[in-house]
Amino acid sequence: MYTIYVVFQCLPGRREAFVERVKQEGILSAIRAEDGCLRYDYYFSEADPNELLLIEAWETKRHQEIHIEQPHMAQLRALKGDYIESTALGEFAVK
Repeated sequence: MYTIYVVFQCLPGRREAFVERVKQEGILSAIRAEDGCLRYDYYFSEADPNELLLIEAWETKRHQEIHIEQPHMAQLRALKGDYIESTALGEFAVK
């Protein structure tokens, strides 16, 4: 399993709107339907109202690389400008 995390610093007051937009546009369901997707979930920080954590788990790193090239990911990148201030990511192993 290949797992990554993404920490988004959202524009003030835009965190929930971003997640709702991703759902409404069908992006979230398209990602979850991708071959090799085991988990793709957003989590809200209790301490920081503008922080959003994404956990992605894929069968392999190659599945995640293919995921990045999908048309719905271009759509996601295009709308991030209206909601996201910065992004940090990393990977970790889960056994």
